[in-house]
Amino acid sequence: MTFFISLTGLNAAQNELAALSNNIANVATSGFKRSRVEFGDIVARSATQAANRVNGAGVAIMAVRQQFSQGGVQTTSNALDLQIGGQGFFLVRGGGDKADSLALSRNGAFSVDADRWVVDNEGRRLQVLPVTPDGAPTAIGLSALQPLRLPLSSGEPRATTAARIITNLAATAAVPVPAFNRDNPASFNTATSITVYDASGNASTATIYYRRVENPIPGDPEKYWEARVFRGDAELVPTSGPVPMQLVFDEDGVLLTPPGPVPFSGGFTIDHAGSTSRAEPFNVSFTEQNGYAPGRLEGIGVDLGGVVRASFSNGEVLAIGKVALGNVPNPQGLKQNGNVSWTLAPSSGALTVGEAGRDGFGTITGGALERSNVDLTEELVGLISAQRNFQANARAIDTASTLLQTIIQLRS
Repeated sequence: MTFFISLTGLNAAQNELAALSNNIANVATSGFKRSRVEFGDIVARSATQAANRVNGAGVAIMAVRQQFSQGGVQTTSNALDLQIGGQGFFLVRGGGDKADSLALSRNGAFSVDADRWVVDNEGRRLQVLPVTPDGAPTAIGLSALQPLRLPLSSGEPRATTAARIITNLAATAAVPVPAFNRDNPASFNTATSITVYDASGNASTATIYYRRVENPIPGDPEKYWEARVFRGDAELVPTSGPVPMQLVFDEDGVLLTPPGPVPFSGGFTIDHAGSTSRAEPFNVSFTEQNGYAPGRLEGIGVDLGGVVRASFSNGEVLAIGKVALGNVPNPQGLKQNGNVSWTLAPSSGALTVGEAGRDGFGTITGGALERSNVDLTEELVGLISAQRNFQANARAIDTASTLLQTIIQLRS
């Protein structure tokens, strides 16, 4: 009997050594969770045996449980490296005919494949929740999951519908003598340009020519200017108000009219609010317009809530998804797949899908990875202890063998 008791001890110690060795081997694996071997004693007794005369029959491995404590944080230069701070798992699915193979992962080392899908190092696609352009989820739950794919461009172009210019028109400027002719610089005082876009995203230059005009009321301290707008060779005219557009400033150089944006035949308005006419050189301090051409992808970022935002060359920033997190009531009941990923099992409980930072889910940090939660010092101490256990059980077998040999010799 002693042989079999010690043999269970040897097997237990050997399994513990294997678990500890696996922990140590994966100390540098991102998101790895250490395993702990749990033991239970074996008792063999019969119904007629006295309760206080039962001997143990060895040791059994009750479970090898992974410990889902938080690992350390390692910063990286890759914006698609993600780290979960707290509870939750990344959700990934295989592509093609494996699109239904949902897995849970703590390894946030993601990259982009040839088709612009965001994938892990096994090619499984990161799952996100659909969002509005400002990052608010439009649906939540397992059925709402979709793979994250990076766009090449920012989508549809936008035609310019409004432009704004803040300028100072020199109050000391003289009234030009020649009639206005944009090819004759002597016929206007100054000019400035702004880029505008049509509905197809094609850029063109709108040039505004400013010309000082005589005050229609002699002795009136107000200052009068005309502004003519050309896009290419075509002149654009106001669709309301005087033609050409007239700018009137009070004696302090503050703009009186027009009080707001002026619509032009080009399909956009021009607003000079904030412009002045003072005894200072001509300058343009601010220009803006609301049109843009389709932009090329320039960068990706992920906030603490898991919202993935793409920035484009035209200055547009759009939310393209929100990283979905999943969790189960019993993470230790998940089935291990390897590569720091798991699949659901009956013992794990049902999967809950949610958002980072809400309902008990952790936050997400971009440009960082979760290190393994293996403590080398603890593992090495455990390794020594498991080795001693193995040696002690081997010694017990050796002792039982010696006793048996002695008995055999007595009989002979």
